[in-house]
Amino acid sequence: MRALTANRLIDGEVVFWAKDRWVERFAEAELFAEGEGEAALAAEGHAKAQPTVVIDPYLIDLAESEGMWAPVSYRERLRALGPTNHLRHGKQAEGGQAIEALQHASGAARSAGRVKLIKR
Repeated sequence: MRALTANRLIDGEVVFWAKDRWVERFAEAELFAEGEGEAALAAEGHAKAQPTVVIDPYLIDLAESEGMWAPVSYRERLRALGPTNHLRHGKQAEGGQAIEALQHASGAARSAGRVKLIKR
């Protein structure tokens, strides 16, 4: 599975793609299965065509965690939870099953989409 992420240009907030719009919560993100590569690339292309809305959109790899999906990359899990300076701050303060899945997920690999972004 994969999801599309970026930072909103107006305030720097981490956002996720969900059916032709940007949302702030990872739990609301549209997930693309491995067989939906064309749909994921089309969404990424649409996002890149919004330079006044978001900056550096890219696809992130996901893995199953506690029956839900979470980013493989530690960096992406922090972005989905953040800010992470205190457990009662940021998106993680909302709690719930999606937040717990993000907090308990493991893996340290970088998402392929992020590696491509770094290389350019």
